[in-house]
Amino acid sequence: MAALVNTRVAGTLETVDDLDAFVREQEISGSRTHDENELKRVRAIRPELLRFFDVDEAGAVELVNRVLARERALPQLVRHDHWGWHLHAASSDSPLAVRLVVEAAMAMIDVVRAGDLSRLKHCAATDCDGVLVDLSRNRSKRYCDLGCGNRVAVAAYRARQREG
Repeated sequence: MAALVNTRVAGTLETVDDLDAFVREQEISGSRTHDENELKRVRAIRPELLRFFDVDEAGAVELVNRVLARERALPQLVRHDHWGWHLHAASSDSPLAVRLVVEAAMAMIDVVRAGDLSRLKHCAATDCDGVLVDLSRNRSKRYCDLGCGNRVAVAAYRARQREG
């Protein structure tokens, strides 16, 4: 979910080829149309997914329920590729954007049930609008995966060198 939301910051979901690469990287299964309409629909769900990073528990529950009802999600146990048994809540022939938003909503169910909404964060870099899911043990991850942590560390190092 964070990877898809962050494509709006990184500018990495501009073409159908970009979408193809994203789907490969994220190992997303199911049917594809490989066209501009599919790209447009996937890009259109990013603001909705971003909202999960800005809501409290009640807001997250409302968003999850709205998505699942709107898309008529029907959980199914499936196994494909190198993945063992797991849940899909949209059929493999549903449009890619539907599968992505439904799977994000399903993941949010676990986040809400575990009381882990605090793991959904905005990047701490002041010049970044990226998001992250902090899976560290001590919940200390502060920067997204767009290179911000390294960039901030280099800037701090250079500032110390100028002062010293």
